[in-house]
Amino acid sequence: MEQTIQKKVPVGGDSWVTVDVYGEPDAPGLVVVPGVMSDARAWGRVAGAVDAWPSVVVVNRRGRASSGPLTDAYSLRTEVEDLGVVLAEFDSARALFGWSYGGLITLLAANDHPISQVIAYEPVMPPFGRHALPDLKVADETSDWDRSVEIVNRQISGFSAAHVEGLRADQDGWAMLRRLSGPLYAELRALTAALPPGEMAQQADRVELVIGQRNRGSAPYGTSFDKVRQHVAHASVHELPGQGHLAHLQAPAELAHLLDRLAAI
Repeated sequence: MEQTIQKKVPVGGDSWVTVDVYGEPDAPGLVVVPGVMSDARAWGRVAGAVDAWPSVVVVNRRGRASSGPLTDAYSLRTEVEDLGVVLAEFDSARALFGWSYGGLITLLAANDHPISQVIAYEPVMPPFGRHALPDLKVADETSDWDRSVEIVNRQISGFSAAHVEGLRADQDGWAMLRRLSGPLYAELRALTAALPPGEMAQQADRVELVIGQRNRGSAPYGTSFDKVRQHVAHASVHELPGQGHLAHLQAPAELAHLLDRLAAI
């Protein structure tokens, strides 16, 4: 499936989001919501490989080029309301897919909006990452984006120092991570400041929670996933073999095929 258009969607509060649309813009589709340290471009290979829906709309959340600023009033609720605006703009949407922080956003949006299906890959929930906030605050105040990338990979995701050095060796990739770390502190602060959710996805007909096999039962993503499960009583659980949190980058075709299979259940 090829990308057909990019559209700017005003979301209020002097901000906006852009969306990348693959396939037929007016056809029933899947809306994809990335998490932190990610943008719409990072999901292009997944969106392009999906066959189960005639269209795929990938949201470039605020705080990323070429979307608008987070604004001072930014909160987790801001993200949920932004997604509601996108759903109103693309009212033929039949399913939501969210990754990580985006997974939490989709599950909460499905409390406000009826939707046929919600799929969430390793969604996180408060107080995920709270321990890293003091260091991220310092990095944010000094615009030390190298340090921000290190913190998210080492202190939050739990990757090794060798993994970080491998990322740093890819100059273009590291530059992209530095750009994506700009809104990181504000996003994590919003996540940790949010009230613990009650039941989520109440207006979704079906909910599929997906975890990478490598993270099953392991901190931080597997343990956060288990907490989310407690708030989505009617969810089915699925596993992506051989994968961890970054399946959209490391195995985009496999992730797209899983989405296709879940659409057919």
